[in-house]
Amino acid sequence: MASGSTRLQRCMVLPAGRHTASLIFLHGSGDSGQGLRKWIKQVLTQDLAFQHIKIIYPTAPSRPYTAMNGGLSNVWFDRFKISNDCPEHLESIDVMCQVLTDLIDDEVKSGIKNNRILVGGFSMGGCMAMHLAYRNHQDVAGVFALSSFLNKTSAVYQALQKADGVLPELFQCHGTADELVPYSWAEETNSVLRSLGVSTQFHSFPGVHHDLSKTELQKLTSWILNKLPGDMERQGE
Repeated sequence: MASGSTRLQRCMVLPAGRHTASLIFLHGSGDSGQGLRKWIKQVLTQDLAFQHIKIIYPTAPSRPYTAMNGGLSNVWFDRFKISNDCPEHLESIDVMCQVLTDLIDDEVKSGIKNNRILVGGFSMGGCMAMHLAYRNHQDVAGVFALSSFLNKTSAVYQALQKADGVLPELFQCHGTADELVPYSWAEETNSVLRSLGVSTQFHSFPGVHHDLSKTELQKLTSWILNKLPGDMERQGE
């Protein structure tokens, strides 16, 4: 896969009013930007949409996925296995960090400041967002990770050990009944990030599996509006 030359397919929900902030929402393994948008719309019974925030749902390129016996899948990076106790496939993670940096740069070129951009995702998408923000873009407004985890020896932890200055807040959600990504992996991720200076919000959802819930998306919406308020510019005009 070429790095900077890869241009991701993307699905967008444009703001109803003046565009003053952007949100990059990364899907889980095997999904697509369009698929994630439809799933959220199904759970909320309406699009996730804002007056002033553009939502970008990119689609990961298809690549061989080792955790699926080498089968082709739309994944942000490769995993040796779905475990928090194995090395990260850093080569593929770093390639995608560069591709997603191009997406952030597109927003900046259109006049949106880094501190008016949020990045996050579901499952693998949340993990990718943590790599993108905490290793490469510590000036974004915040990060969210839904049903996600970091490996025990993650490069994210290593980067944060050397970080100084204010780090973006993490909004994290996880279902207690998740059988694919155990709840304990999310708790450990949150605990380590907090110990490294990241301010976090952690919401647990009893009985929820590896899934999105309406309450979770409503809490996320409130957090998004808290991080990217809409009337900030109007006060300055």
